[in-house]
Amino acid sequence: MFFSFDGVDGAGKSTQIARFHQWLEERGRTVVTCRDPGSTPLGEKIREILLERVDLAMHRRAEMLLFMAARAQLVEEVIRPALAAGEVVVSDRYLLANIVYQAHAGGLDADLVRQVGAAAIAGVRPDMTFLLDIDPAVAAQRIGRAPDRMEAYGLDYLRQVREGFLVEARARPEEIFVIDAQRDPDAIQTDIRALAQRRLTP
Repeated sequence: MFFSFDGVDGAGKSTQIARFHQWLEERGRTVVTCRDPGSTPLGEKIREILLERVDLAMHRRAEMLLFMAARAQLVEEVIRPALAAGEVVVSDRYLLANIVYQAHAGGLDADLVRQVGAAAIAGVRPDMTFLLDIDPAVAAQRIGRAPDRMEAYGLDYLRQVREGFLVEARARPEEIFVIDAQRDPDAIQTDIRALAQRRLTP
């Protein structure tokens, strides 16, 4: 079983992923948690370029392709082997993020991003994606660090990101589940577990 979490930074993904991971382990599952981009030596190097080098000029298409390269490595080095071993994978972001950040908000053609994404993931798709939905202005107040490359594009960009996520969720309600992330963390986690329970085999 493969779960992914997405949403703008500050939505609470890290907190909810950690609690979800613990819940899965308490149910006797072997869980592999990863982040996209990252979680492989190559992926972490690409992540550094993509998110930390805010001074580095980068075209949206180049940005998208770097994300895809990191994801391809993540799939083959981490996700596919874990799934083959019967483990549960929980990923902090996945292909949906590229479709939203570089296409819906960034101006690239969404179908093109999907096509490149299909090559990068080679058939490995999440069974469920939890979209933690929150007003980007509220989310920004939660972040206690300097903005990364995506955040540095500004609040208007992040509002387009949020709307892009919701557009994708409306188009694929059987895959993407919208969670109100402006509530108490316990309530959010309760909803996530209830949704996941429907897909987990006994």
